[in-house]
Amino acid sequence: MSTSRPLKITVFFVSSLLALFGLVISSVIMINQLGMNQRLQGWVNLLWLPLPVLILIVDRICVRKFGAKSVNKTQWYILVILILLAILNYVRLLIE
Repeated sequence: MSTSRPLKITVFFVSSLLALFGLVISSVIMINQLGMNQRLQGWVNLLWLPLPVLILIVDRICVRKFGAKSVNKTQWYILVILILLAILNYVRLLIE
């Protein structure tokens, strides 16, 4: 008898799944276009696929090892820091 464990959702899990779906859908649309430039860009977009897959794997390993609550808390801190860095960069570019 197998006991199913509930899926523990984290911030990076959701964002990497969205990135995977977005990459695949946009690549398929671009590959099916008539222009050679768009076809090539569709194939080049597929080169980004290992990054969200790697994030998914690391996220699942961390959730299994440390628990979803502590991993999610850490991921929120990382996300907030990245957003603050983007805002600071935007302000820096406005000042120049």
